[in-house]
Amino acid sequence: MQIYIILLFLGLIIILLSCELFTNAIEWFGKKLNFGDGVIGSIFSAVGTCLPETLIPIIAIIKSGKSGEDSSLDVGIGAILGAPFMLSTLAFFITGFSVILFCKKRKSGLSIKINKKIFGRDMEFFALMYSIAITMSFIENYTAKVIISIGLILMYVYYVFLTVKHDKTSVDRLEKLYILKFSQSKVSLTAILLQLSIALTGIVSGSYIFVSNIEGISQALKISPMILALIITPIATELPEKFNSIIWIRKGKDSLALGNISGAMVFQSCIPVAVGIVFTTWKLNNTAMVSCVLSLVSSVILLLWMKVKKELTPLPFIFCGVLYILFIIYLTNGVFH
Repeated sequence: MQIYIILLFLGLIIILLSCELFTNAIEWFGKKLNFGDGVIGSIFSAVGTCLPETLIPIIAIIKSGKSGEDSSLDVGIGAILGAPFMLSTLAFFITGFSVILFCKKRKSGLSIKINKKIFGRDMEFFALMYSIAITMSFIENYTAKVIISIGLILMYVYYVFLTVKHDKTSVDRLEKLYILKFSQSKVSLTAILLQLSIALTGIVSGSYIFVSNIEGISQALKISPMILALIITPIATELPEKFNSIIWIRKGKDSLALGNISGAMVFQSCIPVAVGIVFTTWKLNNTAMVSCVLSLVSSVILLLWMKVKKELTPLPFIFCGVLYILFIIYLTNGVFH
């Protein structure tokens, strides 16, 4: 057990350092291509840091197909649903808490300054796509499932198109590219891509180390595969998004911080879900369904808050954390007794 814990923290440190490299490089990447916060946060950063949690369900589904193991299938479905659940509850909570924590260092204090149009569109896309995902649990016709899955992928392509179309170039001053910090060389696209490659390699490697040792601990504690996939594994695989958002909140780059999470939610509600609908039975049990409903409630709360209050503060994000706690209570009462 001790070696698992030591390696767990090693993976955490690797992820944290890699995320610092990633946020710095992705900002420079966006600047080189004349993109703004919408594309950088909601597409480049969101998709880049989605790699660990996207690979896990795919590998689990492939393993299930080869071995016929129901536990692997549970891990696959649970990981697909666990990622958006973690993002919409715990990640949003951590973001809101970070605003409070760094409020004295931030120019905007407790006020969260974002492009409301982009963030609102992300939440609307997520709510619609994820509602379709839940509905597909009640559909038996395989042809219909394939058609809907293709539709989800096309909707994500449309989302990317809208994000690029309405993007505004960022004018924020950037810190020097880290790998050139002690060099007089000018920032080039080659240097940016090199740092991005190092960062993504670190994120994937650190997440793999973290997840592997969480699995070791969970097996020692005899936790079920579905609980592992819904709760434990996503905590590890969503660490990049959480750390990226904390870094950007501290720097006052709220649009990047929230776009990093909301963009990942849209991606997770389209691409991995499409894979799950086609290549698994896609039968959601009560635990999975509750996580889906809570994810939708979180997105609706943020949408309504924005429309009514015309601004964003940490309060609705803190409430997202309450939804996470409610789910843990539900598991404790319904699964572990």
